Amino acid sequence: MTRPRVLLADDHRLVAEGLKSLLEPEFELVGIVEDGRALIEEAARLKPDVAVVDITMPRLNGLEALPLLKKAQPSLKVVVITMHREAAYARRAFAAGANGFVLKHSAPTELVEAIRSAIEGRTFVTSKLDGVSARPARAGAEPAAGAADALTQRQREILQFLARGKTAKEIAAVLGVSVRTVEFHKYKMMEAVGAANSAELIQFAIRNAIVDV
Repeated sequence: MTRPRVLLADDHRLVAEGLKSLLEPEFELVGIVEDGRALIEEAARLKPDVAVVDITMPRLNGLEALPLLKKAQPSLKVVVITMHREAAYARRAFAAGANGFVLKHSAPTELVEAIRSAIEGRTFVTSKLDGVSARPARAGAEPAAGAADALTQRQREILQFLARGKTAKEIAAVLGVSVRTVEFHKYKMMEAVGAANSAELIQFAIRNAIVDV
């Protein structure tokens, strides 16, 4: 019997090797990539059945790559795997087209099940999330009232840099924080204002005079 073909995207080599050992006994692992652009290119070339995608990756993060993957290959199943426990990340992942959402520390017990569920047309979401619901926000929903006022000073600083075209790595270096911290604040802002991507977040910030460009 032909085994399902899986493409793995994770920029942490040790994590990727660990996931590889989990996947290979049951699936055909067709490739491992380390950034979102490579994920899109290799998915188009290799035509996997399932892509297992980390959120925080260079060049293009997993949440931004996900809708591009689904647009190019509507039948491709995508399981998001991440260290972020907040339900907001799961909501965004499912809104972008994910079929499953797994936490990295739960991968040994949940990842294979999530992939099986995706292949069978079912949705899998880890039970270990922080937050009330992992359901995606309604399409076209308006930003929450007072969303602009709710942004913290740190978030406004990060927005200013994003509007000037700075990458998460460049922002992290200037602010003296980790890239993951920058990405965390960005996704929190996107969730708060109802933005589907970085471009919409910046547009919101410009409309509400949060940034000057």
